[in-house]
Amino acid sequence: MAILHHLWIFAQLGPLLLPAEGAESAAGMDAAMRHSIVNLAYLLASILFILGIKGMTHPRTAVRGNLTGAAGMLIAVLATVWQLQLFSFGVAAVAMLIGAGAFGASAEVVIEAAPTPQPIVTISASATSNVANDRMHALLRAEAESADAVQAANDVNARMARALARARSAVGVEASTAGYASYQVSETGKPIRWRVAQMLVLESGDFAALSALVTKLQGTDGLLLSGLNFGVSPATRRAAEDALTQQAIRSWQQRAQNAAQGFGAGGWRTGRIAIQTNDYGRPQPMLRSGMAAAGAPAPVSVEGGTSEVTVSVSGEAILDVARATR
Repeated sequence: MAILHHLWIFAQLGPLLLPAEGAESAAGMDAAMRHSIVNLAYLLASILFILGIKGMTHPRTAVRGNLTGAAGMLIAVLATVWQLQLFSFGVAAVAMLIGAGAFGASAEVVIEAAPTPQPIVTISASATSNVANDRMHALLRAEAESADAVQAANDVNARMARALARARSAVGVEASTAGYASYQVSETGKPIRWRVAQMLVLESGDFAALSALVTKLQGTDGLLLSGLNFGVSPATRRAAEDALTQQAIRSWQQRAQNAAQGFGAGGWRTGRIAIQTNDYGRPQPMLRSGMAAAGAPAPVSVEGGTSEVTVSVSGEAILDVARATR
C-alpha cells in the first residue's frame, strides 16, 4: 500500500515537473512498450518488497531483508521516474530517498507487529531431606473361627469391644475400627466353618505408649498384630516441604541461569512452573489370615526411623536471545 501511495504522488507531480524536451521525446516512443516494461518493474519491485518485509521479521535475516526491500524500492522508484520521464538527477535522488524512507517506516511497523520468537528451555530441579518419623501406626485384628457363624461373630465383637475400651483409655492414642469380614472356610475332609475378623487401627506420636498398648492387646485381648508403620505427621511434613520448596526453587533458578549462559542468552524469565511433592499418604489396613498363638507375646520393640521428603520443581525458562544480540 505504501508503494502504491507514493507512486500515485509521483504520477500527480509528474506533469508539473516534466520538462518540455522530455515531453517531446516521449511522444516519439511506443507508449504500449513503455507501459509493459513499467508494469513488469512494478511486479518485480512488489515481490522484492514482500520478501524484504518477511526477512526483517527475524534478527538473523533482518539485514538481508532490508537490502532486498531497498532493491525493490529502488526498482519501483526508477520505473516511476522513467515512466514520467523525470531524467533530472536531483528529482531521481529525492524520489529514491522518499522511497527508502517509506520502506524503512513500513518495515519498522512490521517488525514491531511481529516480535522475535524466543527459545524455551524445560528445566527440572528437586530438593530432598530425611525427616524423622513422628507418627506410629499399628494394625491389629480380632479373629475367630467356628462352625457357628453367630458364635464366631460374638467372639470377635466381644474382643474388639474390650480392645477399643483399652485403646481409648491410653493417653495420646487414636483408635478406629475397619475391615469387618465374615466368610465360610471350606477344606477337603473338614466340616465347613465360619471365620470372622475385624481390624483395629491405632495411631500415636508416643511410640513407647503405643508399643506398650499393642503388647497388652496381643496378650490380654487376643488380638493379632498385622503390621506396624511409621510416618511423618501432616504438620511436620508441611514444614519440611515449605523449606524444601524454597531450596528447589533456588536450584531451579540457578539451572535456568546456567542454561541462559550456555545458550548465549542475555537473560531469562519464568514461564509455566509446576511444584510437586512425594506425599505417600497414610498406611492402609490389611486383613491377614491366621490365629492367635498361645501364651503372652514378648514386648513389641520399635524404632521410628526417617522418611524421605522430596519437592520437585519443573517448568519453562524463556531465554532472552534478543537482549544478548543487541
